[in-house]
Amino acid sequence: MLALGSSLPVGTVHDDYGNTVRLTDFLGSYIVLYVYPRDNTPGCTAEACSFRDQSKDIVATGATILGISPDTAQSHKKFKDKFELNFTLLADPDRVIIEQLGAWGEKTSYGKTSMGVLRSTFVFDKKGTLIKVWPKVSPATHGEEIADYLRELKA
Repeated sequence: MLALGSSLPVGTVHDDYGNTVRLTDFLGSYIVLYVYPRDNTPGCTAEACSFRDQSKDIVATGATILGISPDTAQSHKKFKDKFELNFTLLADPDRVIIEQLGAWGEKTSYGKTSMGVLRSTFVFDKKGTLIKVWPKVSPATHGEEIADYLRELKA
């Protein structure tokens, strides 16, 4: 995983509308970048909905929520519309940003080891410096955990 004090990863990805973006486009706010394996799967849906449900509190702290996975922009758009997600999803099919974050690696599921996305969350300060990492998360309650962290940070 990317070390605390590191800068935002470099590279371009596409948002859920197909626009080319860089993470630096979001400087000036705290950046909550959550990495998830795949749209429309149970854990990823629970996590996205958790962020959706906590988005008002998260944004009130001066943060921007960004989800990123290897899915396409078209997949993200459908996922976002289906679950009424109110934040940006980033498509990184070549894993340019995901690998820089250290969120691609060996994982074990049902006794089988494979390479894949490591569900994790990174918070960058307003200047793009990494200030907090969650290398493992509980999808259903993670949005609340992030909101609590940001409220404490602002206190």
